[in-house]
Amino acid sequence: MVKSDRYSRQVLFPPIGKNGQELIEKKHVLLIGAGALGSSIGEMLVRAGIERLTIIDRDYIEMSNLQRQTLYTEADVEEKAPKADAAKKHLYAINSVCKVEGIVGEATVELLESLMDQVDLVMDATDNFETRMILNDITQKYHKPWIYGACVGSVGMSYTIIPGITPCLHCLLQKIPLQGMTCDTGGIISPAVQMVVTHQVVEAMKLLVEDYDALRGTFLSFDLWNNHYQSIKVDRIKKSACLSCGAERTYPFLDQSNHTKTAILCGRDTVQIRPSKEKRLNLKTLAASLENNGYEVKANPFLVSVKIEDARAVIFKDGRALIHHTKDTVYAKSLYDKLLG
Repeated sequence: MVKSDRYSRQVLFPPIGKNGQELIEKKHVLLIGAGALGSSIGEMLVRAGIERLTIIDRDYIEMSNLQRQTLYTEADVEEKAPKADAAKKHLYAINSVCKVEGIVGEATVELLESLMDQVDLVMDATDNFETRMILNDITQKYHKPWIYGACVGSVGMSYTIIPGITPCLHCLLQKIPLQGMTCDTGGIISPAVQMVVTHQVVEAMKLLVEDYDALRGTFLSFDLWNNHYQSIKVDRIKKSACLSCGAERTYPFLDQSNHTKTAILCGRDTVQIRPSKEKRLNLKTLAASLENNGYEVKANPFLVSVKIEDARAVIFKDGRALIHHTKDTVYAKSLYDKLLG
């Protein structure tokens, strides 16, 4: 049943109306990333009344996030709260009817495979290209639409990918330079984030109300600071020989051999280390052991933060770790081995 008071202004918008609102309230969206793009995407979708939102994010909240990640507060920073968990808390406070699940961890192939049958739409808010290519292949495999979004500096871009109809991200790579949007040290301004989010969410709402004719159908890019705006038709880029969406697809980015175990995080002096096999750490025991070995340790139910040499390691329950203050993956791995063996 439509909550007429809560969503009345949205229902009054003719392309949505009562029927569209009822459709929105039956949909499940998977959101990959709860940082700058993800926190705002999640808020807009929850305010719009979606039935269910599942959020996957591997990171925790830092002070530098607050400049553009509008869902979070200084209290979240103080607690070193994982973004997925903090987003769940804040989104529930906005709309307690929406079922929000926060998953603190990596968007692995195995995890995504377990969720694909349940979701209607996937929203890209990640900060690395490897995850985006996994998303691209898995949504093709399960025939789920997804909306790509990225931004850095004052530049942003977005594209809506419909399996079987539009080119996929793998196709676009042949013609459009997307890699530069994945990791940059040039900073970012909040208006660029919000502009990308606006384009992503309006396309999402069209899909949720099943108004497919209204979809933009173009690859959108802009530079707010320099007043540039471009909308490119890319239909002809679709390749029949594409290994992700073509006639003889093999979904190459779902192959574990194509996945790295270390990654330098976007725009930060941080290396992420993933164990070859997921662990199940007792963080309380780990924190006590590290303290006994003379390390400076801070811990909460989600992570253990350790000062080691000139770096800081943040260790999660699944054995994943973020090694801060370095971009040297070999050095980061050596610190990880000192802490976890």
